[in-house]
Amino acid sequence: MAKLKRGLVHPRPSQRGGVQVYTGNGKGKTTAAWGQAIRASGQGLRVGIIQFFKGKDSGEVKMARKLNLKVHSFCPVHPFFGGKKEKLKKECQEGLAFAKEMIQSKKYDLIILDEINIAMRDRLIEVNEVLDLIKKKPKEVELILTGRGAKKKIIEAADLVTEMKEVKHPYQKGIKGRKGIEY
Repeated sequence: MAKLKRGLVHPRPSQRGGVQVYTGNGKGKTTAAWGQAIRASGQGLRVGIIQFFKGKDSGEVKMARKLNLKVHSFCPVHPFFGGKKEKLKKECQEGLAFAKEMIQSKKYDLIILDEINIAMRDRLIEVNEVLDLIKKKPKEVELILTGRGAKKKIIEAADLVTEMKEVKHPYQKGIKGRKGIEY
């Protein structure tokens, strides 16, 4: 078995990595992916996370620093919240290029592309670019894609797809996002 830098025995050097998608209008997509990151890290897997449309001050990013998880943020503001689309498209492309490098580096066993489905939905990243990334990923890398509006081709390419369905949410009563709960 291969040894990690920190001296742990790598638990799965020959296992096939899959593609997971967490999508839908309900809450919990990012939370599910981060739960998987914590589980994987706890088992000695090397985890890398790329976030689109999220700031660097979220609760999960603060905790990631404590857990020594690598988090990289691109496009901190979505066009819906006033971001200029051309600038964000460039930033999303930078994030995608970084993701390709990260995936091909073989330094990570699990990579999360948080909110990348929104980048595809809003045409800031082309679906075919992500399909190519999936096709070319090393077989042992587990890849998780999150965000509302996962494209049909992405769903078809995935091994596991979970759709979060919103039944009731505090937003419906005008309650804003709460620190530690929504971010």
